[in-house]
Amino acid sequence: MASPSYRLAALDQDFLLGDSMRGVRFLMEYAKAEQHLRDWGVRSTIVIFGSARVREDGPGRQGYWYGEARALGRLISERGGALLGGEGALRDNVVATGGGPGIMEAANRGASEAGAPSIGFNITLPHEQRPNDWSTPDLTFRFHYFAMRKMHLAMRANALIVFPGGFGTLDELFELLTLRQTDKAPPIPIVLFDQDYWTRVIDFEALLEHGMIAPRDLELFRYASDAEAAWECLISLGLRPGGEIGAGDPDPVPGAPARDGA
Repeated sequence: MASPSYRLAALDQDFLLGDSMRGVRFLMEYAKAEQHLRDWGVRSTIVIFGSARVREDGPGRQGYWYGEARALGRLISERGGALLGGEGALRDNVVATGGGPGIMEAANRGASEAGAPSIGFNITLPHEQRPNDWSTPDLTFRFHYFAMRKMHLAMRANALIVFPGGFGTLDELFELLTLRQTDKAPPIPIVLFDQDYWTRVIDFEALLEHGMIAPRDLELFRYASDAEAAWECLISLGLRPGGEIGAGDPDPVPGAPARDGA
């Protein structure tokens, strides 16, 4: 009875954390977040990416980016449908971020100031990333697997807004652009915030010139310079505010098959 083999499998941490259970752990990360999102009636989201290093009092344009991300989180929450939840109601266009500091914190903060719930898809990193103080506690998750975190970020997204950022932000941006380019995701609006930053960091025209992308691929995204312009851009590209199903036409009930091809 003292042998590890005699332990109940569900209570055997050594077994659950072993190589043979990696697939099960992956499933558990999907199911736990899925259950909480269902409980809160979250049907669709608007995902806001950006650097964790941006500070409200940071140098250069950092303060502006932080302030506009905060304003956008509030604006989306007030106009998008996140506040329409009631008994048995579903919430649309709920702000979702990576749950960390910087731009993510600003967007969650704006949603909180609007009195709306918002989501933080945090992840465990070698130097221990902490969740910010503004995402809704019941909708703040911690992932081990980047892939599952990305799936939850993508599968309910009605739109994507990408603020200036580094490697992590670029990774998420190109993940969603690739899903759109290959039609593995529905035609959701993608907005890059601050055209000057993005055109200096990524030479999209050079990609086109060398035949690495098609001309139509440059139509997968738009630029915006402030929160109001970003919102208007989403509307012009088909986002439906006020609780209606947005541009991606997500499944009618939370938890139905994912819209990212999974």
